[in-house]
Amino acid sequence: MYITGNRIIDCALIAWFLAQLIKVLLELLMERRFRPSLLVSSGGMPSSHSACVMGCTTAVGKSTGWGSPLFAVCIVFSVVVMYDACNVRRSAGDTAKRVNQLMKRVERLTAEDIAEDLKIIMGHTPLQVLMGALLGVAVGFLL
Repeated sequence: MYITGNRIIDCALIAWFLAQLIKVLLELLMERRFRPSLLVSSGGMPSSHSACVMGCTTAVGKSTGWGSPLFAVCIVFSVVVMYDACNVRRSAGDTAKRVNQLMKRVERLTAEDIAEDLKIIMGHTPLQVLMGALLGVAVGFLL
């Protein structure tokens, strides 16, 4: 039985959902806080981006063969997404962190003038990307 009617999409969605659920559970275990908002947030352990693309890629490899052109395209796509998750988005998060630190030094006129801190946790560490990728591969093989 399929969730979407497509086994490959189902693998990607289930891998993404499991990664998001793991984030909530890790927060609960390690910080003793229940934050269901983590189900739809970006960043953190494991990378749901990596889990999603590797779930899809693994399912395609199983369906079409590990030497198929479609599997090759999926691998390239997955590497680009994981590179972005690890490097480009992480750099944006580092920049947001520095801007937030700078803003704390600026004299605040009113609370409305400086509405909200920039989002810091945008990207992933290499370990978070690896763990997300392994989760995606596992889901792709298991389903």
